[in-house]
Amino acid sequence: MAGFRSLARQVRDPRSDLALRRYSLRKCLERFAPYGHRATWDHLCARAGFGPEDRSPDPARLVAALTELEAARAVWLAYEADFAERRRKEKHDGLRRPGSDDDWHRRTWGGFGVAWCDDPDVHPDAHLADVLRRLIAALEREPGEACPVCEDTTLVWRHGLAHEPSSGAVCTGCGIVVPAPVLTREAVRRAQVRARRLRPLVSV
Repeated sequence: MAGFRSLARQVRDPRSDLALRRYSLRKCLERFAPYGHRATWDHLCARAGFGPEDRSPDPARLVAALTELEAARAVWLAYEADFAERRRKEKHDGLRRPGSDDDWHRRTWGGFGVAWCDDPDVHPDAHLADVLRRLIAALEREPGEACPVCEDTTLVWRHGLAHEPSSGAVCTGCGIVVPAPVLTREAVRRAQVRARRLRPLVSV
């Protein structure tokens, strides 16, 4: 199975068939897709200026989409390397963090779904690398009350998400499932209360 870098080379190869180059870009998302496959694809298409169903996009636009994806992947891999080194040192010193933090990192290792968007049509507009930098900054400070990506405080707790964990606080501003480690217990509680208040409206 081809890795991310091999697929990226195929996307950039001007000698390759255009359909193969587009297919290779889609396959890159099986290795790295911060919002999930469908939402990340929709985001890249919108940012690069071609339609999600366009079978013959401008090759330059395909490369632009790949470039954005690569920049975001570099940001996330650097964070993972720093996190792994920090955990090694902590374990060596006999320090262990609460299991929930480690569980979240294990589920998102490699960057797939790290800022999961359950609705593939609703996702942040900013450059992927900028979104991940904001997320990383939030992971490295004390938990807060708002979405780390768009700073919206209107979070709603949702069940039955198509990703692990299957429930979480969804930002109504940018659509991401806000990682549990970046939220205070009070922020989670408010998101759950808001969901209960909205439930009758949804069922009508």
